[in-house]
Amino acid sequence: MKHLPRVDIQIATLIDREANRIENTLDLIAAENHSPPAVMEALGSIFNTKTIEGYPGRRFHAGCRYADEVEQLAIDRAREIFQAEHVNVQPHSGTTANLAVYFSVLKNGDRVLAMSLPSGGHLSHGHTASITSRCFQFEHYSVDTQTGYIDYDQVREHARRFRPHMIVTGASSYPRLIDYAQMAAIAKESGAYLLVDMAHLAGLIAARVIPSPVSHADFVTLTCYKTMMGGRGGVILAKKEFGPAIDRAIFPGCQGTSAVNTIAAKAVIFKWAQSPEFKAIQARTLHNAATLAFELEAKGYGIVTGGTDNHQVLVDVMTRGLDGQQAEQILEQVGIIANRNVIPQDAATPGRVSGIRLGSGAVAARNMGAEEMVKIAALIDRTWRCPTQNDVLDQISEQVVDLCRQFPVYQD
Repeated sequence: MKHLPRVDIQIATLIDREANRIENTLDLIAAENHSPPAVMEALGSIFNTKTIEGYPGRRFHAGCRYADEVEQLAIDRAREIFQAEHVNVQPHSGTTANLAVYFSVLKNGDRVLAMSLPSGGHLSHGHTASITSRCFQFEHYSVDTQTGYIDYDQVREHARRFRPHMIVTGASSYPRLIDYAQMAAIAKESGAYLLVDMAHLAGLIAARVIPSPVSHADFVTLTCYKTMMGGRGGVILAKKEFGPAIDRAIFPGCQGTSAVNTIAAKAVIFKWAQSPEFKAIQARTLHNAATLAFELEAKGYGIVTGGTDNHQVLVDVMTRGLDGQQAEQILEQVGIIANRNVIPQDAATPGRVSGIRLGSGAVAARNMGAEEMVKIAALIDRTWRCPTQNDVLDQISEQVVDLCRQFPVYQD
């Protein structure tokens, strides 16, 4: 930073402290990752100052020649990676992307069937705390309370009874693969559109280490900062026939000017997603999550669904006499960063959070592998077993820092 320390030393100091925190803690938050420096440079570029409204070649401001080229690159690269017919790279977030999809083909009050929050769904899938629940009539399907898996027969029966105009699948905390072909068949039987929210899975899908929903869905939304490893912002993929409606729903429907610097960052990550390095990180992400789930289950923890097919591991911590918040706070005390999360069993007790969601993407980005996952599982277990023993927690903190120093986030 050349100018910021002179202009605002407080913010400059906080940025330095945050960089130090990131380097010396283990990030196991499934919704986070470590972006390549090139992405950070694009985010901080001169494109931050450009105002654009509309689409390449059809702007409502002059001076968009290079901004148009940036956006078109992002569109073309996303189309190639995901084999999509239509791409919109302007959404500010995944929630904005979901809103645009809803409003592109639905009317206020239309019926939408989506996964419930305790089962793994997202707030923007019609939760009562979200504006989406005030615009559309949502009902929610749940996973099987015993297995934690989606029961597709139950979803089909629910759809037959509810007759939704749209079905939403995809999740923020579902650790198994989704049968997109089955969900598409259920949507077709119901005369419903199918939206797949793959915000968490985009990087894994881009690297082709798990199946893609794009050929099965009418609409797919994603974000670029989770497994995708890029900057903030959402993307919409759609069948060609819905392209004009999607574009109108974003601008002028949901947004005004878009952030060209974030679109540039999207273009950068879409290019990097075609590299062998990116694909190796995604493969390692899968293997790391499976190892972490196996190790924690072997230590006696309840693992939702008994394992994982993606980057997420959901742990039931009630067996250790902890709730999710306590477990999260104790981990942070030793430098392991995770987040509390509802699990399917919590559906019967609203307000209770019994789980911890662990993600393997960020540690995979640091080149940590199975051997390190075994160590991390042991550190997590020891932390939760000794939550009040400060001498033990201090020892664990030292081990966390030592592990982080062996695998720095950013190397010269």
